[in-house]
Amino acid sequence: MDAMPELGVNLDAGPWKRNLLVCVFGSFTTIVAMTLLLPFLPLYVEQLGVTDHAAIVQWSGIAYGATFFSAALTAPLWGQLGDRYGRKLMLIRASLGMAVAMSLIGMAHNVWELVGLRLLAGLLGGYASGSMILVAAQTPKVRSGWALGVLSSGIMAGNVVGPLIGGALPPLIGLRATFLLAGAVIFITFLGTSFLIHEEKRPPQAKSRKSRGAWALIPDKRPILAMLATGVLLMIANMSIEPIITVYVAQLVEPPRLTFFAGLAMSAGALGSILSSSQLGKLADRVGHWTIIIICLAVSAALLIPQAFVDSGWQLIVLRLLMGLALGGLLPCIASVIRHNVPEAIAGGILGYSVSAQYCGQVIGPLAGGFVGGHIGMRAVFLGTCVLMAAGAIGNFIVEKGR
Repeated sequence: MDAMPELGVNLDAGPWKRNLLVCVFGSFTTIVAMTLLLPFLPLYVEQLGVTDHAAIVQWSGIAYGATFFSAALTAPLWGQLGDRYGRKLMLIRASLGMAVAMSLIGMAHNVWELVGLRLLAGLLGGYASGSMILVAAQTPKVRSGWALGVLSSGIMAGNVVGPLIGGALPPLIGLRATFLLAGAVIFITFLGTSFLIHEEKRPPQAKSRKSRGAWALIPDKRPILAMLATGVLLMIANMSIEPIITVYVAQLVEPPRLTFFAGLAMSAGALGSILSSSQLGKLADRVGHWTIIIICLAVSAALLIPQAFVDSGWQLIVLRLLMGLALGGLLPCIASVIRHNVPEAIAGGILGYSVSAQYCGQVIGPLAGGFVGGHIGMRAVFLGTCVLMAAGAIGNFIVEKGR
C-alpha cells in the first residue's frame, strides 16, 4: 500500500492512477497524430495540386504551423472552460475533435482545405495540455511532480515516435489512409477518456467562480509569471537549434553521414527528457519543485557552452542527450508550481496560459535561432541560448527567495 500516514494522505485513494494511465495514452496518440505528417507533408501538399517547389515548401510550413498557432490561441479558453464545466469534458471534446479533424485531413481536396483542417485540429485539440491540467488537479500534491513527469514522458515520446510512424506507414497503406488510421486510434482515446477517466467533484463554489477575475484571485503573481517565462525558455532551448542543426552538423561530419547525425542530434534531447521526466518529477516532490527548476536551468546553461565548441558529431549528440535529461524536469515542475500557487477554481485557466507560453517558445525559438545563426554565427545560437537559460535560473532563484 502506497500510503503516507504521516501526512494524513492515502495515495492509493481515488482513481488518479487510472486517470494518469489514460491521459498518458491519449496524449501520446494525439501528439503522434499531430507530428506524424512531418516526413510526408510536402508529398501530400504536392498530391493536393501544388507543383512549384518553393510553393510546396511554403505551404508545408504553413500547414504544419497552423495547428500549433490555433492551439496556442485557444489553450487558455479551454483551460477556463475546464475550470467551469469539468476537465474531463474538455478531454472528451479534444479527443473527439482530433479524431474527426485527422480523418477529414485524409479527405482534403486542395491545400486550402488542408490548412483549414490543420487549424481546426489545433482549435478542437489540446488533449495533451488538458491532460496536464486534469492530472495536476486530480493527483495528490505530494505525488504531482512524479505524475506530471510520467505524463511529460508520454508527450515527449509522441514527438519522437510521430515522425517515425509518419515515415513508415505511407509506403505501406498510403498517405490518406495514414490520416484515417490516426483518426481511428484517437477515437479509441475518446472512448477510453469517456468511460475510464473519473474526475472528482469539486466544491460548488469552485464551479461558479468567474474566469475573468482569475488573476485577481492569485495572492502572489510572481511565481506564475516566473513559470510562464520558464515555459517559454524551455521551448526556446529545445527549438533554437532546429533551423541550424543540419548546417552545423555538416561542419562536423562527412556528407554521407550528415542526415544520420543530424537526426540523432535532433532526437537526442527528446530522448533525454523522456528518460528523466518522471524521475526528476519524483525527486522534485521530495526536495522542492523550485529547486529542481533552478538546477535544471543552470545545468542546461552550462551544457550549452561546450555545444558551441564541439569538434565531432558524437560530442554534440551526447551533449544534447545530457541537456534533454536536464530539461526533462522543467515541464512537470512548472505545472506543479502553478498548481501549488493558484486556487483550485482557476488552475485550469492559468495552466492554459502556461501552455500558450510554451507554444510561443516553439515559435520564438526557431525564428531567433535562424536569425542569429544566419547573421551572427551558429555558435552564437548556443551561447545566446545559454545566456537566456542562465538568466532564467537566476530569475527563478530571486523569485523563490523573495516569496
